[in-house]
Amino acid sequence: MASDVNELTVNYEEDGVVTTKELDKMILSKGTWTTIIFKYQDWNRQKKEYGPDKFTIRRYQKRDGDYRQQSKFNISSAEQAEKIIKALQTWIK
Repeated sequence: MASDVNELTVNYEEDGVVTTKELDKMILSKGTWTTIIFKYQDWNRQKKEYGPDKFTIRRYQKRDGDYRQQSKFNISSAEQAEKIIKALQTWIK
């Protein structure tokens, strides 16, 4: 468990292989409830290479000094990300 928001990551290693590789992250909100958007890639075992960029928004709650993931929303493709951006830009104008 991470006690500092900057330590939170989506990196995941299995059998010595980083199967989820974090490329970047942006902290959207800090505090007892923290929201972070991550850019990452998943390892394709068959092709032995990383797949396309993906994005995930994660919500963490700090409890007893450690952050615990409470929810997540995975954005599965750049196309879906562009649709989300377009919708938000329409609403925010």
